[in-house]
Amino acid sequence: MPQLVDPHGVVLTGENSFIRLSNDGGKTVVDRLSHWRILWSPAGAGHALFVESPLTGTKPCIYSDNFGMARFLQRTIESLLYKPFADESIPVIDADFEREGDSLSTLVESVVSAHDEIILAWWDFLAPFVLTVPPGHNGRALGVYSTFLPAKGVQFSVDGQASSAKPWLEDRSGKPSSSSCLAWSETWTQP
Repeated sequence: MPQLVDPHGVVLTGENSFIRLSNDGGKTVVDRLSHWRILWSPAGAGHALFVESPLTGTKPCIYSDNFGMARFLQRTIESLLYKPFADESIPVIDADFEREGDSLSTLVESVVSAHDEIILAWWDFLAPFVLTVPPGHNGRALGVYSTFLPAKGVQFSVDGQASSAKPWLEDRSGKPSSSSCLAWSETWTQP
């Protein structure tokens, strides 16, 4: 009988939608954003946005409504995905998070702090697919299972100023994808 329950421990579950924009088709990344909506983690639920962009300054920024959860993400997952986001000397900025729209047309995530309004938007989606990476793959201790909805259309703005950089199309293990995806139903696991 096949095993129907994954044998690994759950690290967290939620969403980790992302945007990577470039002016040269992905050779260099101008804007990098990692948007988290956590439904469950040992540090609680909440939201976090990790940003590296000329629109927010020269250093990475972190916005969250649960500071402990943001630090947990830095230590456990962002350290695997993009090391500059794992620097715990980066202050966490208190912010409110709101979603509008849907994945059938346009999805908009708004992040509002006392000083910034950041808008992330995804549209013109390719066919969704499930990313399945078990713990230990490529030497990475954690595994992840996520439904990717790749977007051909993306916009990122700070206080009304939009980035002029663009997403690029890419292949993910034979599936048409993009540098900017909604990543939903995302669960990270450990041995």
